[in-house]
Amino acid sequence: MSKNRILSEKTAHDIDRRVERVLKGLGNPEPPLRLEDVRHLLKLDKAFYTASNPSAVQEKISRIRVATIQVYERPALLWDAIKKLSLKALYLPDRRRILLDGDLPEKKHRWNEAHEIGHSLIPWHEDVMHGDNNHTLLPHCHEEVEAEANFAGGRLLFLQDRFTEEALSSSATISIIKELHGKFGNTLSTTLYRFVEVAGTDRPLVGMITGHPHKSKRKADFDALNPAKYFIQSPMFAERFSKMSEREVFNAVAGYCGAQRGGILGESDLILTDDNGDDHRFHFETFYNTHDALTLGVYRGPELRIIAA
Repeated sequence: MSKNRILSEKTAHDIDRRVERVLKGLGNPEPPLRLEDVRHLLKLDKAFYTASNPSAVQEKISRIRVATIQVYERPALLWDAIKKLSLKALYLPDRRRILLDGDLPEKKHRWNEAHEIGHSLIPWHEDVMHGDNNHTLLPHCHEEVEAEANFAGGRLLFLQDRFTEEALSSSATISIIKELHGKFGNTLSTTLYRFVEVAGTDRPLVGMITGHPHKSKRKADFDALNPAKYFIQSPMFAERFSKMSEREVFNAVAGYCGAQRGGILGESDLILTDDNGDDHRFHFETFYNTHDALTLGVYRGPELRIIAA
């Protein structure tokens, strides 16, 4: 499971200024954003590699660190790192090149490319990728670097406050997320992710991306202890419901989901307990796109307890 990491206000503001300069350089475009225009502006190159044809990475790379693996003039070691770490994309600062896994479905390329563009925009990431001893990739450091690239990529793809304004002016529903998915040209999963983060600054929202929740539709490798690919918390949800686990939420969601092969699997009001032990009502709905189940939980209010006299 990957829980979204919320950046400090200072870091988010610094990254956002860099994204703003890019969008201004493109004339503040309308959605959907053309990543080829971004690459052209930033003078970035893009190439693909596949397991059967790794030629894109079989080149001399002066010095690069990929998740704690140091590469010195050894292209084969980079390819070994890609395979061992199951990397789906990476950025080579020496070459100003983004490499994408060509074996992935094309719809996943857009987010992966934006994430790597995010790395290229953040100057201290180049220090990390070049093996700077002051920026060693300990697990918490690696998570922070990836969260920063995710933030930059998301702010690019969703055109900064353009998406935020539309999300805040809309009702928080799966149907609105599907509508914004079509308008901004990003996947349903990334749209759900971004919607929860930006529309949940002043109210608790929670999202999950999982396999099919119904018991009859779960895959053989389903892990009951870690059922979610992504567990997405709005800032206020993370602050008030930090003790609520993905497993608790998933099990509650599975209780209302049907076994349909696609579309809306169900919806229901669920009661979640905050960090103070108080109960609160959320409205949940789950949509299955035949690959992932997307769940959105929206805060309704405190659950009043009736005590008999």
